[in-house]
Amino acid sequence: MPFDALMTAGIETTLNTLIKDNPDLVRRLARLKGQVIQVHLKEVNKTMTFVFSQQVDVLAHYEGKPDCYLSINLSVLPELCEQSNITHLIKQDKVVLEGDIQLAQKFAQLMTDCKPDIEEWLSRVTGDVIAHSLVSGAKQLAGQVKQCAQSQRHHMAQVVTEEWQLAPSSLEIAHFCDQVDEAKSAAARVESRINQLLEKL
Repeated sequence: MPFDALMTAGIETTLNTLIKDNPDLVRRLARLKGQVIQVHLKEVNKTMTFVFSQQVDVLAHYEGKPDCYLSINLSVLPELCEQSNITHLIKQDKVVLEGDIQLAQKFAQLMTDCKPDIEEWLSRVTGDVIAHSLVSGAKQLAGQVKQCAQSQRHHMAQVVTEEWQLAPSSLEIAHFCDQVDEAKSAAARVESRINQLLEKL
């Protein structure tokens, strides 16, 4: 199977599974029925066509004219949900949009909200209690890893500033800034005194 077909099949299966699991997404899919949106992903230089019916069909090749064409980076997709952002993104060359703006917004919102409920999926295999315990444990572990990383960054900053003295500490920077302010004030006083003496002369 060619890579493009494999990629679109994977995206199509994932999207339809996520939509089917969420009644709100099913209702939003129904509003898009009969529409065709073509999306060019700049990161990978690939164009995919999304055809909306009872489900989402994702095509690597499409001969017809889409109702809406988007050329975007994936990172920009959530920003398209707000209409006020679209003009701004177009001016910044982050988005190329041809066709129905409202359709682009609905598509962006649908794609942004297609997030897996891992706890729900696990509960089908393991039961509610075990699924909840696993997801809670994973979140707690992620929090500990994040806290450990922050601690390591803080420790490294102390080593760089205090032990290796490769960079000044925050206190040294504050003291230097105070000295600069004092020097400015002293210079201003001297300048004022000189001006006064010149006026007398």
